[in-house]
Amino acid sequence: MSGETDNYISEILEDLNENKSKKTTVDTQEVEDAEAELKKMQQKLLEIEEESRMLKQMTNHYESVTNAHLDKPEIDSRSVFVGNVDFSTSADELESHFEACGSMVRVNIMVDKWTGKPKGYAYIEFKNKESVANAVELNESNFKGRVLKVMPKRTNKPGMGRRRRRRRRRRRSYY
Repeated sequence: MSGETDNYISEILEDLNENKSKKTTVDTQEVEDAEAELKKMQQKLLEIEEESRMLKQMTNHYESVTNAHLDKPEIDSRSVFVGNVDFSTSADELESHFEACGSMVRVNIMVDKWTGKPKGYAYIEFKNKESVANAVELNESNFKGRVLKVMPKRTNKPGMGRRRRRRRRRRRSYY
């Protein structure tokens, strides 16, 4: 029995040694796979960080553009309202009519949001406040056969456009 037991034990030891060597190679392969996956994850992380940086940059640009509402009174002080504008007028034509007043930042011809047709008035924003005074002098000037109405743009006051709600009186029936 001792010979059989020794053979059995030696077989078990050989199997263990073979499993250890296999396990070591499997562990090495698993480690290599994990390292390759880690490199892929690191590359993906770099791409995400780059995309995040670009998004932050775009957000900062958008906020700087949209923060114009903070300077609204200042922008409105550099703008004029132009009424009775011909419906076929383009922004370039208005710009050429007011070019003697000073350099302009933009010309907005207001249009109906559903039909896209001009409403007959526009706003012109100048680079400086002195240009507004020059533009107001063009009030009642002729442009495409129409007399233009030019006045400084007013700043809307919050809450002035809201209607006040009336309380409904409840009628009681006496029946």
